[in-house]
Amino acid sequence: MATSAVDGVVVITGAAGGIGRQTAFSFAEAGAAAIVFADIDEEKAQQTAEESRQFAVNPEYRILALSVNVTDAASVQRMIDAATKEFGRIDYSINSAGVGEEAYVPISECSIEDFETVMNVNVKGVLICVRAMSKAMAAQEPRTTKSRNGTRDIGRGSIVNVASANSYVGLPGKTAYVTSKHAVTGITKSAGTLPSFSVDSELLDDRIVVAIDNAAHGVRVNSVCPSWVRTPMLEEEIRLNPSVPDTIKATCPFGRIAEPEEVADVIVFLCSPGASYVTGTGLIIDAGLTLTLHVG
Repeated sequence: MATSAVDGVVVITGAAGGIGRQTAFSFAEAGAAAIVFADIDEEKAQQTAEESRQFAVNPEYRILALSVNVTDAASVQRMIDAATKEFGRIDYSINSAGVGEEAYVPISECSIEDFETVMNVNVKGVLICVRAMSKAMAAQEPRTTKSRNGTRDIGRGSIVNVASANSYVGLPGKTAYVTSKHAVTGITKSAGTLPSFSVDSELLDDRIVVAIDNAAHGVRVNSVCPSWVRTPMLEEEIRLNPSVPDTIKATCPFGRIAEPEEVADVIVFLCSPGASYVTGTGLIIDAGLTLTLHVG
């Protein structure tokens, strides 16, 4: 089998906490050469970056903490420019920044303002990051790795979007969040594959062509779709709705909440040479929850 090492440069948005934070630690353990910790809170990003050193196994491991607003294309581009200036290239891009809704409300009472806030971060933010990263990675030299049968092409880069099990199933009272996570899988599929129809390049600007043409450039795009994960977002939800743990225990086949490290390890796999033929997919991480909800 090909080596599972992920020894390149990683950029993680939402790196200061939750899944993003643990993903950084997992990459450090897996041999990453450098990690860019990008977050709206630069101070927390720096703290997490320093903490990651204890997990690093690469003797040349380096870190960079940056402030980024994923809803601002200029801010995202500055993040990419800083990463490439510091480390030369970006091999793995993890889009983990996201927000949720504070309360369960029926769609008849769904706040348009809250809906727009969630969509702005969870959808527009992912689109901006994927679009910019696609262009940056397409300009890089492809990489290879040793495998049992010689050399395996691992392409120019890998992008992983953090979606949700709610990308596939609904959740009463969470219209904005569910809608946003369905959209993330749509972005993933569009960015990760070639169009099955003829596209007139004159009808599309360069940025959009890059987004739908990643397969031809050797840039893989996938998403992870976890259910309940022990993150600050879930902790806040439990504070507002104390019955949530009982609901999880009753509906999840494993009867427990996922640890963010369990999601992080799957993200690292999707970036590794072991997943070199995987693109445009959403990998469900839910202990079989969606199966019990009769999802095909």
